[in-house]
Amino acid sequence: MILDFEGVRRLLPQGPPFLFIDRVLELEKGRSIVCKKNVSGAEPYFPGHFPELAVMPGALIGEAIAQAAILLFRLSEEENRAAGGRVFVIGTTRTRFLQPVFPGDTLFITVQVDKLFSASAMVSGRAEVDGRVVTRSTLTMSVLPPGALQKKPPEP
Repeated sequence: MILDFEGVRRLLPQGPPFLFIDRVLELEKGRSIVCKKNVSGAEPYFPGHFPELAVMPGALIGEAIAQAAILLFRLSEEENRAAGGRVFVIGTTRTRFLQPVFPGDTLFITVQVDKLFSASAMVSGRAEVDGRVVTRSTLTMSVLPPGALQKKPPEP
């Protein structure tokens, strides 16, 4: 294990209950990461999605892939020229939800860098359960300097 839950919590801007990575299992700085998420039946979204058959929302599986990508960037900061900024997902393409994810499943999320630019990258991610790919997605990530993303005051 590279990073436990507390380490993940310190590196991601999201906080509970919106953390979808439990630990980092493998890391090749600047290239790829493998993370793990234990899907508990106690997750707060299951009672409403769906009451008759609990299924993890696909958007949250996509969020887990995005969080793994952010961790890859954060753990590789010395490998990129944009160290110190905040990492954001600025686009997704070709996202496919192939299989449902149920309470009790363990997600293994893999993200690899496809193209790296000075302050952005295109990455491919996939989530697997029991060796089966359940979701695939391509993300565009960007590192913005501190303070670049601010809420604008309303116009008069």
